[in-house]
Amino acid sequence: MLVSAPSVSRLNALHCSACGTIHSAFALQRVSACCGVPLVAGYDLAPRPPGAVINAADASMWRYGALLPLLDEKNKVTLGEGFTPILPLPRLGARHGLASLLLKDEGQNPTGSFKARGLSMAVSKALELGVAGCIVPTAGNAGVALAAYCARAGLAATVVMPRHTPAAFKEECYWYGADVELVDGLISDCAARVRQLNAAGALLDVSTLKEPYRLEGKKTMGYEIAEQLGWQLPDVLLYPAGGGTGLIGIWKAFREMQALGWLAPGTRLPRMVAVQAENCCPLLETYEGRQPNCQHYRGRPTLANGLAVPHPLGEALMLRVLRESNGTVVAVSEEDMLAGMRELGQQEGLFVAPEGAAVWMAARRLLASGWARPHEQLLLLNTGSAQKYLDNVAGRSQR
Repeated sequence: MLVSAPSVSRLNALHCSACGTIHSAFALQRVSACCGVPLVAGYDLAPRPPGAVINAADASMWRYGALLPLLDEKNKVTLGEGFTPILPLPRLGARHGLASLLLKDEGQNPTGSFKARGLSMAVSKALELGVAGCIVPTAGNAGVALAAYCARAGLAATVVMPRHTPAAFKEECYWYGADVELVDGLISDCAARVRQLNAAGALLDVSTLKEPYRLEGKKTMGYEIAEQLGWQLPDVLLYPAGGGTGLIGIWKAFREMQALGWLAPGTRLPRMVAVQAENCCPLLETYEGRQPNCQHYRGRPTLANGLAVPHPLGEALMLRVLRESNGTVVAVSEEDMLAGMRELGQQEGLFVAPEGAAVWMAARRLLASGWARPHEQLLLLNTGSAQKYLDNVAGRSQR
């Protein structure tokens, strides 16, 4: 049984994800000064049992505070994010001949998506480091989360999102008091506008992987998966990868747990599957060798707003995860996303975001091809609630 443990951070450095150069973990950082790529937090990972590290009295992602970068608890900005349930899907599993099918429902987070984790962490660090406010380009959910957590912290928030973003995302940002700017195009166009608006650097740009803190909030999904499954891991983990922070973060957590000795010797890490939309699949194009990288990729809008990321800064890190885990990439069509939403709704009573539906349809395809096998345990990540996507899917509940 776990007992409450102190949550003093064991953070010791930030590392360039390309060359490994160490950057101070105790000053405001963005991307690495050496290579201009994401910085990754490092910790003292001397083996200690989970009960000596985890604060079991905290039923949120902050139970892993010793392995997060916040240095002073007084700067914690929280709405109770994390420790979302892992739900068995027995009807779907039986229907498709699967021995064990599970879904981690991130739609039960504050603000309705997994973005709550990363933005809780990023805004907490912004508060700790004395910044005046934050700015983000977003496809929807990240903007909502930033607006909410900045309101909670008393910091200014600027959100830049595509004009075609469903109204629910825009309205929620307005209610939290954020400054919202709408841009014609995708999140890459919003990112260009953020650079213009923040040219003086007055705000902390919390774009995906342009600062090292959102990643640390997202990695808590990996710790939770292991803890909730009794320190075992699934055979296959499927994740909707737009910017890819969660995919990278979950894998980071698995590696940290190996170092901490929390996984039994010989425990095989999951094969990681990055799921994208056919309308915007830069990672797939690079993975399959049709382009050297995503720099010049042109994507299109998709029902799964969070997957419309044509130039992910974390592409190299995502490819590293796929290589190390013997994973793969799958792209899913718009119609298949709708079919997946129907099936999860009608068979399991879950109204998942199109991104979560894409993950299930990718699993079906991998089963059909033999890449995933019926006796294996598959874990799906649903990253948000479909309630906010009703503009995208209205009138399409029937075949």
